[in-house]
Amino acid sequence: MRAWVIERLEGIDALELREVPDPAPPGPGEVTVAVSAVGLNYPDLLMLSGGYQFKPPLPFTPGMEGVGRIAAVGEGVSGDLLGHRLLLGGRTGLLAEQVTLPLASLREVPEALADAEAAGFTTGALTAWVSLVPRGRLQPGEHVLVLGAGGGMGLAAVSMAKALGARVTAAASSQAKLDAAKRAGADAVLLMDRLAPDLSALKGEVDLLFDPVGGPAVLPALKTLRWGGRYLVIGFVAGMPDRVPTNLALLKGIEIVGVRAGEAGRQDPALGRRAMHEIDRIAGEGHLRPIVGLEVPFEEAPRAFRAMQDGSLLGKAVVRMPEG
Repeated sequence: MRAWVIERLEGIDALELREVPDPAPPGPGEVTVAVSAVGLNYPDLLMLSGGYQFKPPLPFTPGMEGVGRIAAVGEGVSGDLLGHRLLLGGRTGLLAEQVTLPLASLREVPEALADAEAAGFTTGALTAWVSLVPRGRLQPGEHVLVLGAGGGMGLAAVSMAKALGARVTAAASSQAKLDAAKRAGADAVLLMDRLAPDLSALKGEVDLLFDPVGGPAVLPALKTLRWGGRYLVIGFVAGMPDRVPTNLALLKGIEIVGVRAGEAGRQDPALGRRAMHEIDRIAGEGHLRPIVGLEVPFEEAPRAFRAMQDGSLLGKAVVRMPEG
């Protein structure tokens, strides 16, 4: 079979499409899945150069979420599941034509989602739910500001916040991204210069801030929070901020809350199970439909990574496997 492999932490150019051994036959409780589509995420990009907190041993195959159909079953797994469509997840390994995984680690695909949507569903939805509910303690009617609202993570947060009853303002760097945020449910939108963000129109109006952007946006974003507001630190697509003015946290009673959704589930498995149940339920009700901004064939996966890297991507990038 074929898989994308990286053996040098030198970024996208180090990705190689190779013939590799087929996955091991499924053992007890396992299935082999023919991968249909893989959704790419910013951590996938960072791992190519060793810039993410999780550093898999070399060589490795990237890809942490996707969808596929069962091609073989191991002992104790019903043959009736052959051809069954399931959501796949892992820290790496999915940009391959086949994978063998424990059946217990896979999930049913919400019926509302097509393959491309399903492939890019879990990571964004999981981060949004963990951020807004257990970490952010969102209450219906509160005002949520989502930065980077044209990316896959930001759009998931917009949709999730609306599904949970919030009033949502979406900030993004282009009109096309703002239009996507409106389609995801945003009540209001704000065009934001990535290099010199101006969020002064929202000063003191926001209860909960969802920030996967970082960099120059941090200080202006903190000033949008009202007394007792919560600042959810999701990531640093624009780089690390020069400084975090903790005096603002003191003066305004602000909470600065770090969010690692996957790690939250590893630390608290019951929370992890609840989170998966909730995102699948909300998606099944039709409230979480990822916007797929770029879909490329398996052979062109580096093109999808480059779209994430240069900031041109709107929504999710999905890599499609050949049919048949």
